[in-house]
Amino acid sequence: MQLNSKQIAHLRGLAHTLNPVVMIGNNGLTEAVLKEIDLNLNAHELIKVQVSGDDRALRKAMLDEIATKVNALAVHHIGKQLVFYRASESVKASAKIVIPKL
Repeated sequence: MQLNSKQIAHLRGLAHTLNPVVMIGNNGLTEAVLKEIDLNLNAHELIKVQVSGDDRALRKAMLDEIATKVNALAVHHIGKQLVFYRASESVKASAKIVIPKL
């Protein structure tokens, strides 16, 4: 999924008020954490993930790894918070987030 800068900015604006739904602790990125991220993406489409630790390079690597493994778009990385978007996979669910066609 490719979005232009205006569409990503729209998603970042929507994510601003969200609270993190998944927290990644000292054990790092485990299968259980990836499953939880996947479940929350299906339920909410746009989520925030809180990462503990002070290593910026590690957080950036986690951002890329999560996006690849759960087939999501990495929207934003600021401080210890990561934002991901993925349209709901359920056919029954209507889109919760409407991305403007710019």
